[in-house]
Amino acid sequence: MAEVVRRRKEVLPAKVLSNREITPGVFALEVEKKSEFIPGQVVAAAMNPNDDLRLYSIASGRNQSALRILFDVNPEGQLTPPMSKLQAGDTLYVSAPFGRFTKTPEGAWWIATGTGIAPFISMAESGEFENRTLLHGARFLNQFYFSDLFKEKMGPDYLRFCTAESSEEVVSGRLTTFIMESDNILPERKYYLCGNANMVVEVSDLLLSRGVPFEHIIAEIYF
Repeated sequence: MAEVVRRRKEVLPAKVLSNREITPGVFALEVEKKSEFIPGQVVAAAMNPNDDLRLYSIASGRNQSALRILFDVNPEGQLTPPMSKLQAGDTLYVSAPFGRFTKTPEGAWWIATGTGIAPFISMAESGEFENRTLLHGARFLNQFYFSDLFKEKMGPDYLRFCTAESSEEVVSGRLTTFIMESDNILPERKYYLCGNANMVVEVSDLLLSRGVPFEHIIAEIYF
């Protein structure tokens, strides 16, 4: 997510358990879990306790022993370049979980691009996937992070949209086209959006134009 936290939060040292580069420049970092959380919440993180903090959605199930952070490296960033170099036994400073992008009701649609898939990984691994639909957009086929999890848990309710490559398993084109053309956009449904600001704004505008009330669109923007 990498949004700077303006209001100071307490962070505590957490031991790094593993750090895996799942595609070039994208990492799944696991640290020891210090406290319980609700799937969809975030943590603030830093390399040192007095550094500026960055927000990251938790990308692990509530019953797992480790806390996972999914992130892509911003070469200009303060945190992600050194965070990508962390190894087992190193230390990352992490806050207690917080946030309200949680408790999606049955019938909800999840809509994600890039590492914005993180909170939905947490929800799926926590068993909160029944009667939900996930629209997952990416440019390349290797950017559907944790797709095996969603295929196993959600089956035909997991839809992938790819703009630069094709495969029998994905829809060629943008997920926004699907939303524009779908006959299944219901105003009473809740829509949970997570990804970059351009996607969130575009999808929100589309849903509003389709008659979905503003309060039924819940967004988490990644910077």
